[in-house]
Amino acid sequence: MLNWTKNAIAGAALATLTAMPVVAEETLSAVVIDGYPDRALWVKEFTNFFIPEVDKRLAEAGAYKMSWQENYGGSIVKPKGVLEGVQLGLGDIGIVTTIFHSSKLPSQGISGSTPFVASDARAVAKAVDEIAREFPAMNNEFAAQNQVYLATGVVLDTYQVFCTSEVSSVADLEGKKIAGAGLNLRYLEGIEGAAGVRGGLTDFYNMLQTGLVDCGMLWPEAAKTFKIAEVAPYMLKADLGAVNSKTITVNADYWAKLPDAVKTVLQEVAIDYRDHLAGIAMDRAAASAAAYVEAGGTIVEVSAEDRAAWANAMPNVAQEWAETLNANGEAGSEMLTAYLGKLEAAGFTGVRDWNAK
Repeated sequence: MLNWTKNAIAGAALATLTAMPVVAEETLSAVVIDGYPDRALWVKEFTNFFIPEVDKRLAEAGAYKMSWQENYGGSIVKPKGVLEGVQLGLGDIGIVTTIFHSSKLPSQGISGSTPFVASDARAVAKAVDEIAREFPAMNNEFAAQNQVYLATGVVLDTYQVFCTSEVSSVADLEGKKIAGAGLNLRYLEGIEGAAGVRGGLTDFYNMLQTGLVDCGMLWPEAAKTFKIAEVAPYMLKADLGAVNSKTITVNADYWAKLPDAVKTVLQEVAIDYRDHLAGIAMDRAAASAAAYVEAGGTIVEVSAEDRAAWANAMPNVAQEWAETLNANGEAGSEMLTAYLGKLEAAGFTGVRDWNAK
């Protein structure tokens, strides 16, 4: 009788459990925007890495899943319009190209203001992102744009100079019109007669082809992707340095409505995406340079003396950057010192001491 009672109770309990409704996953929509096309490295890896990784982690928890709507290549915003697009809610998540917004996001210029230090996307991405978490400036700036900062991305191993005519030294850049995308235009101030022309990566091919500029500052992977060897077959390997240029942000109103569990996953995957993207950038650097040569390009390496002379001829853009942050009530000088310290600890010391006033 005892055994029968236990079995009956177990059966009844099982029947009760079976009759209980299964809790369904809640589906949350997410509109992702970037003005660059899906062939751009950071966009491609958002599709191939970020989204699947978020989906996998949410599936493991079983409570939520995402319905992604990806909009790239100008379908909603142009490359310079992502910051405003996320601010206005045209996108829930955006890949902001921060070099276009030096006035609204001055703290994002930290690596662009310290050239000739580190030609390693991994080290720069990690250092910048750690600065963002240790100092409030970057988060404050995005908050003012109705956005939540997730993580910094670095997609280039180092800026180089690509020219339409033969160059063999930094002196050959004198008097030339050179395209850049932001802070890197300041690097030209140490070269006599060089004139910076602002443009975006998707514009460089036409700018070079039409003679609007003589050279452009970009990196080998981008040169390969956008077929720059066809119009600028000479690369001056100056190793100007890696620069943080992409930041994953979320519209603040959208963020406020997300469950905490989803917020945590997005924050964690953003950091993994940061490292994944920087790793790919470094893995592709040598192969991209080789592809540039195979496509008809010639690479000329700048001497250590020439690099040092260029760096020392520039204004101290790092101190200018720090002073701008200081004037905004942020700890610019402390951020600069901490950032350079992180790079030095990772094995990178610049050819110029940007901390020296």
